[in-house]
Amino acid sequence: MRTPRQAARVAVLDPDGALFLLRYDNEEVGVHWAMPGGGLDPGEAPRAGARRELREETGWTDLEPGPLLGTWEHDFTRVGVPVRQHEHLYLAHGPRREPAEGVAAAHVDDKILGWRWWSPAELAASADPLWPPRLADLLAPWRGAAGHATAAPGPVDLGYVPREAARPH
Repeated sequence: MRTPRQAARVAVLDPDGALFLLRYDNEEVGVHWAMPGGGLDPGEAPRAGARRELREETGWTDLEPGPLLGTWEHDFTRVGVPVRQHEHLYLAHGPRREPAEGVAAAHVDDKILGWRWWSPAELAASADPLWPPRLADLLAPWRGAAGHATAAPGPVDLGYVPREAARPH
């Protein structure tokens, strides 16, 4: 049986439409790329949790989570506890930059191995596991000239995604 866990993440797009991702390592999932984010504190709203997690993992204090891109659920083990995590995924636009100094301790605690900016083409062609899967498709409607939305789609519910579905083919 898996413990339910609520979480939130933020897709940060730079002016050229590149996406900032962190490289995580997990005992059950393994090494994978995901947006900054994590578990909500008790009583914390998803948008507030997304803002807090973004600040903790990047040190960026000037970005606010914008529109809700979507939600999804997946399983993994966190600190020895099997969880089924329900995530809210938000969009933010910001400058292309490195994480701020002082986040190294948070990266060690969260088993973050590194980070990088991904162009839309790199994201679409990645052989590395991306969480959530089909991340390039999820972001495509929001990428237009200078990184602005070409449309204003509503949130997408990806539902429950088994780990195997996120592995590259």
